[in-house]
Amino acid sequence: MESSGTADSETIYETAPDTRQRILRVSTELFGVHGFHETSLREIAERVGVSKPAVLYHFPGKADILGALVEPMLRELAEALARAAAASGAPDGSGASSGPGASSGPSERARWAAIEGVLDVWLEHRHLLRLNFQDMALATTGPVFAQLRDAMLRANFLVAGPNPGFAERVRASQAVAMLSDPVVLFADAPVPALREAVLDGVRRLLDGPQGPNAPHGPDGPARPAPGGRRGRPAAMSPAMIEAARRMHAAGSGATAIAAALGVSRATVYRHLPQEEDTE
Repeated sequence: MESSGTADSETIYETAPDTRQRILRVSTELFGVHGFHETSLREIAERVGVSKPAVLYHFPGKADILGALVEPMLRELAEALARAAAASGAPDGSGASSGPGASSGPSERARWAAIEGVLDVWLEHRHLLRLNFQDMALATTGPVFAQLRDAMLRANFLVAGPNPGFAERVRASQAVAMLSDPVVLFADAPVPALREAVLDGVRRLLDGPQGPNAPHGPDGPARPAPGGRRGRPAAMSPAMIEAARRMHAAGSGATAIAAALGVSRATVYRHLPQEEDTE
C-alpha cells in the first residue's frame, strides 16, 4: 500500500500542469548550450527532475519539443505577414490595385510592413533563431520546416511587389535573407539599435542610400534610420554606443560599425576602447 502511494505521488508530480513549461524552459537552455542534435531526452528529464517517460507523456519526441518552442514564432510570423498582405489593399495580398496605372503606394506599404514584421519576429525570438543557425535544428522537423519555408516565400512575394522582374525577385530574397543573419550574429546587442541598423541596410539595398522610400509603420512613414539622412550624426545614443562596442568585441572593424550605425568612423573611434581603436 505504501509503495502504491509513492508511485501515485510520483505520477502526480511528473504530470503536474507546470511540468510541460519546465520541460520547454530546460530544453531551450540545453539546446542553446549543446545544440538540438546533441541534447538527449534523458538529459532534459534529469535537468527537469522527472523521469524520461514523464517527458514523453508531454512530448512524444524531441522534435515535438522543438515544435512547441517554435510554434509562437511561426504564429507571430503568419500574423505579421497577414497584416502586411492587408496593407496592400488587394484581396490576394499581391499589392496590385484594380485600375490600370494605379499607384504603387499599397505595394510599398505591404513591402515595408512585411520587412518590419518579419524583423520584429526575429528580434523577439532571436535566441531561438540563433539555435537554428548553430545546428539547423528547424530543418529536422518536416511540418515546422514547411511552415517556415512557406512564410519566407510569402515574405519574398510581398517584398518583391506586383509583377516583379527577375532582378526584383532577387533583391526581395536578399532583403528578406538579410533580416535574420544580423539578428543571429548580434543577438545580445540592444534591440532598438540593432533593429534600426538592419532596417537601414535593407532600405539601402532596395532604395539606395538616399532613396525616397522609407519603412512604414502603422502610423505612416517611420523615422529614418541614422544612415538614411543627409550627413551623419556626430553623436551616438547610449544604445548605439553599446551596439558598437559589442560589434567591435565580436570582430567588426570601425568601418563596418560606422556603416551599420550610420555614423562616421571618427564618431565610432571615440567610443571604442583606446587600446583597441585601430583596425
